Amino acid sequence: MTIDKETGRAGRGSGPVDWDAAAATFDDEPDHGLRDAEVREAWADRLRDWLPDTPADVLDLGCGTGSLALLAAGRGHRVTGVDLSPRMAERARAKLAGRDAEILVGDAGRPPVQGRLFDVVLARHVLWTLPDPEAALRHWRGLLRPGGRLVLVEGVWGTVTPVGLPRSRLVAALTPHVARLHTERLSGDARLWGAPVDDERYAVVGVLPETPARHSEIVDVHLILRRGEDVLLARRADTGYGDGLLNLPSGHVEDGEDVRAAMIREAREEIGIDLAPDDLRAEAVVQHRGPGEAPRTGWFFSAEHGAGGEPVNAEPHKCAELVWHPLSALPHDMVAYARAALTAWHAGERFTVHWQPDGDSVGYDAARTAAPVPLAPARTGEVHHVELWVPDLAAAEGAWGWLLGELGHAPYQRWEHGRSWRRDSAYVVLEHSPDQRPGGHDRRRPGLNHLAFHVAGRAALDRIVEAAPGHGWTLLFPDRHPHAGGAGQYAAYLEDGQGYEVELVAR
Repeated sequence: MTIDKETGRAGRGSGPVDWDAAAATFDDEPDHGLRDAEVREAWADRLRDWLPDTPADVLDLGCGTGSLALLAAGRGHRVTGVDLSPRMAERARAKLAGRDAEILVGDAGRPPVQGRLFDVVLARHVLWTLPDPEAALRHWRGLLRPGGRLVLVEGVWGTVTPVGLPRSRLVAALTPHVARLHTERLSGDARLWGAPVDDERYAVVGVLPETPARHSEIVDVHLILRRGEDVLLARRADTGYGDGLLNLPSGHVEDGEDVRAAMIREAREEIGIDLAPDDLRAEAVVQHRGPGEAPRTGWFFSAEHGAGGEPVNAEPHKCAELVWHPLSALPHDMVAYARAALTAWHAGERFTVHWQPDGDSVGYDAARTAAPVPLAPARTGEVHHVELWVPDLAAAEGAWGWLLGELGHAPYQRWEHGRSWRRDSAYVVLEHSPDQRPGGHDRRRPGLNHLAFHVAGRAALDRIVEAAPGHGWTLLFPDRHPHAGGAGQYAAYLEDGQGYEVELVAR
């Protein structure tokens, strides 16, 4: 048997096929043109069993010259055929003229049906040629109404160097999506092929539940491991998804896990660090849909470099390298999902939707990748930023950079005369402006007295106070600490070397 069409991508031979050129002789094959009455009747008998008894909407993918579509239309079904070859589509239109049928030119894997739903998706010798058969099945399932059915004719052709899709793989991929599944061996029926065959040919019919299943989503977790202004990225390898692209250390939440426990486990498995729950801070939640994929929800956590140990490549069979990159200058060769989430979080967005259309790519593409959509943008009246003019930028950066990092702020902007650190939608700026007047800051004069920040508990506050002198801070009111603000408040008052004061209040 020669290379079978029904694909639009590649044939069973050693390379791609020019299906426009093959259209003129395509129907010469017995199971293509169905010109022989016995072959045609054999396929008609099978379709009679596979398709609904009453007229239905049938989507014939990789329809070729429309031979199966014609049989379906002859039984009263309303047929939409899709083929990548314009010449094949032209012949199918001629064959189906006068029938209740429409023939479209397009990719069988992502048919151009603009959101329409069908009762049957029919595909013969198509699925095995697609780069990701499982993803195609998920997409095709979404084209069916409740109770609809997938009718798939596939095989493994040849005995010396066989190619194709084993029945076991197709059954395993289809089983989670259907309520009932039926398989038939087709190799033994020589009438279907015009001659006896000795390889594996079969049909699988999967029927969806009559009532749509309750919507569910994968939940995944991602680690933003920070080292100053840098974040740790891992280059994927041999995983089947985003290989060669940089991504955050990440993984799926398993049954019985909460998202924080899943993040701790994934960090240990992927980069060999043992994080404690208190090392993690929830930074963002993103609902994401990859091209041709089902939606999922991702939780993004941050941790500081050094927590849990030094990161290493603990999964070299799935990761080619670990690299540090500045948050303000993320690389382009990243998984689009991770890059979108980091970009939104660095801009102060905590809750976003990142919805990629089918034509988008898994890898980030500056010209095409869908942008994240914020769900909780800053509201009127919220603090946007606080800016302090300092006489010595280097000294201020050392003291404030450490303290703001301890308080969960991430380095945000850096320029000749200034630095900034951001948390959520607000940020703090330190600037040694060329326009500032001589003289130091005096917190007792009119103007800014101090900035106040929450701290997550007394233990965290005590730890910061203990470490503060090593970073240029002095404890104020030590005789009344930690109740200098009153008996009902557990707080610390610190002053840097240039006279600026902060108040830290334990929650």
